[in-house]
Amino acid sequence: MVELLRYNLENEGYAVTTASEGDQAKLLLDEETPDLLILDWMLPDISGIELCGRLRRTDKTARLPIVMLTARSEEVDRVRGLSTGADDYIVKPFSVPELLARVKALLRRVSPERVEELVVVGDITLDRAAHRVLRATREVALGPTEYRLLEALMESRGRVLTRARLLDLVWGSAAEIDDRTVDVHVGRLRKALVHDGETDPIRTVRGTGYALEK
Repeated sequence: MVELLRYNLENEGYAVTTASEGDQAKLLLDEETPDLLILDWMLPDISGIELCGRLRRTDKTARLPIVMLTARSEEVDRVRGLSTGADDYIVKPFSVPELLARVKALLRRVSPERVEELVVVGDITLDRAAHRVLRATREVALGPTEYRLLEALMESRGRVLTRARLLDLVWGSAAEIDDRTVDVHVGRLRKALVHDGETDPIRTVRGTGYALEK
């Protein structure tokens, strides 16, 4: 089921990290908070419902969107899952298209910048449907890597993304490339975005990473 979900979510454009046990998931969540968590009730060490409660009592993950998957279909179980802090509750066996639709709807509600077709930061507009970028009225020609890099920076507008985080978002966690690759592509992105005295919208945080100014 994990591989089925990973395959379908990645086909929708999501970056996916998986954990087979609750304690492993907690360690991963301590390192980095995702945009959304799909959590199975029946885990081999601690239950998903217990992990959900722990996450809700932790400041860093208190507002993390959580979709609970479970074979428990009784009303009392649904109530318990939602009361513990799950934002949505899906009973197995489930329809993959329905789960994808619920994931998108939940993200749209809590993080609209992650799913909206038009992302706008300052005078830069990224149109996901047309795969097009404008700076004011000027069309910006970008390669696929620079496009994904700009998209990641725009989604996190105003926040600093480390080079490691950008590597994960743009190239994927399995990519065997180093931090210098990020610097090279940021340089190319800057060159495409800044023409004829326009201000540079990308801020470099020395020793850390980059941010797109609001």
